[in-house]
Amino acid sequence: MAKQLVFRLDDEEIALDMEKVDRSKLYGYKDRLVLDEDGEPCELVTLAGDGRTMVGKGGIAMAYVSADREWCNKADLTPIDLDGEVMRPVPSTFNAPVVLDQTAGIQDYLDHDIRSVYLLTSEDELGALRARLEAGAIFRFDFSYRGGLEADAAFLLTGSDGNVFMAIGRPATTTYVGLQESAGMAAQADSEDDEDEDEDDFGFGVI
Repeated sequence: MAKQLVFRLDDEEIALDMEKVDRSKLYGYKDRLVLDEDGEPCELVTLAGDGRTMVGKGGIAMAYVSADREWCNKADLTPIDLDGEVMRPVPSTFNAPVVLDQTAGIQDYLDHDIRSVYLLTSEDELGALRARLEAGAIFRFDFSYRGGLEADAAFLLTGSDGNVFMAIGRPATTTYVGLQESAGMAAQADSEDDEDEDEDDFGFGVI
């Protein structure tokens, strides 16, 4: 059973089911099957640094080592920020009800780079929550799926079709430059990698 996110508005608690809205639901998808000369499916492998060793699926993992190249357990590491201060981990948002006591304006919402969108549903009537959302309210809160060092910004809002959505993202960082630098800026944007493999950006171009 999928996780439920519990919200608290005034004295009422509302449990909502989450369904991620991804690219396949928006645009559909297709699978490509690669076969060898015998008609057997091919398996993707990674070529090691020696240029001859092939590592199959599941053969690569992430590890932590010290400056002395000693193995480190992740639980023994202490995260610090750029100022050298110890960072305090944030809990998962599923651990406790989300108190909806902060609203956001449309400009605040548009100033964020939205990376994930969830459709929120419930078999029960949403009552005051639906009334506030349909009146144009946008609720803002911190969201962390599994817990971690930082929480993302999350927005609870309704669409023109009446569905309730949760949009998750981070403040957009836009650097304004002269017209002569526009090509370089575009090239840099194309080279950036997505930091979170589980969450993908949405594209609204024509396909």
